[in-house]
Amino acid sequence: MDLYLGIDFGTSGARGVVIDKGATILAEVRYPWEIPAASDWVTCWQRALFTLLELIPRELRREIEAITINGTSSTILLGDAAGQPVDAPLLYNDARGSGMLAQLQSVAPANHTVLSSTSSLAKLLWMRQLPSFKEARYLMHQADWLGFLLHGHLGISDYHNALKLGYDVEELKYPEWLENLQIPIQLPQVLPPGTPIAELRPEIAANLGFRRDCVVCAGTTDSIAAFLASGAKFPGEAVTSLGSTLVLKLLSRTRVEDARYGIYSHRLGDLWLTGGASNTGGAVLRHFFTDEELESLSREIDAAKVSELDYYPLLKAGDRFPINDPQLPPRLEPRPENPSKFLHGLLESIARIEARGYELLQQLGADNLSRVYTAGGGAANPTWTNIRRRYLKVPVFASKHTEAAYGTALLAMQGVRND
Repeated sequence: MDLYLGIDFGTSGARGVVIDKGATILAEVRYPWEIPAASDWVTCWQRALFTLLELIPRELRREIEAITINGTSSTILLGDAAGQPVDAPLLYNDARGSGMLAQLQSVAPANHTVLSSTSSLAKLLWMRQLPSFKEARYLMHQADWLGFLLHGHLGISDYHNALKLGYDVEELKYPEWLENLQIPIQLPQVLPPGTPIAELRPEIAANLGFRRDCVVCAGTTDSIAAFLASGAKFPGEAVTSLGSTLVLKLLSRTRVEDARYGIYSHRLGDLWLTGGASNTGGAVLRHFFTDEELESLSREIDAAKVSELDYYPLLKAGDRFPINDPQLPPRLEPRPENPSKFLHGLLESIARIEARGYELLQQLGADNLSRVYTAGGGAANPTWTNIRRRYLKVPVFASKHTEAAYGTALLAMQGVRND
């Protein structure tokens, strides 16, 4: 029996899903982030990866043919010649690269994806100033480094993760303008997502009971994995990921790129996944409410009624899409005494941001929105779904599978089949 393992490193934790040839889920495992320990992300990620592998039932491990990992987009770290991180990683929403934008604007094409304070390239230029940079040999995305821990080969990435590094996903090469930055470390070799890279390290296979010929494949990003899991496949179909953040992906025959609004397109076969990611989302809701409160208070809300509260829900200043402004202030006032009214205002305001995002994608040339699948924890909230239907004016469904790890497992299966 050939099985496939997808591992998702998302904003709230790590997850693993094992599927069979029929894409049926045989096992699901989870590792939530422990916030006090999150200051040392490298140790946290490594512990999560191997804990997930150990949590998979041993009888399934013996049958796993391929493993693929996704990570959060634009989460990067620098490694030395042995692949060991030389400093703390910069996470997906870290905007310290904003000071590098003037330098990037002098070499990159106008409105390019890298012209964002949170792009991988902006982060890399910022890290170049650190004393630890002299020890660095490799730029690695989160998924690249985690894959390296399993297969042992440095300097390999995929074109989903490499997009915000400046890699040209249309021509499938690094552009000439990127060379003008004279970056003195090795940028990764870029492969199509799901491409088999190498077999699992022999010691890991032996210690954990995996097949000796189990291969580790090139990865993807968490939001693309959620799209792959959803069941969406036609132009005009979209996936909204309602996790800690709000991520929109619209399948389009036209590529749309505009850094002014934080919009970029990923290659998906012959089509394009165009969209963006906002810092609003579930993390804001969990700041004010427990999961139990979110569930009970949502039942008190009349989703057909428009909330008069107009918020821009952020935990700190700065958003990426549909307003790309690292200084954008949160707007969370006035706050009513009634908690259900406050929650209603938050849910409605996030729905407005989502609708504005899709409107913007269509205005810039993407296919017209026809239906929206929903992934992430927010997909389970029917009140929020009904509020979103009112704004989006198209059918809104929970994704067929809401776990990004499931989409990553599909990628592992397809990668081995296509090899």
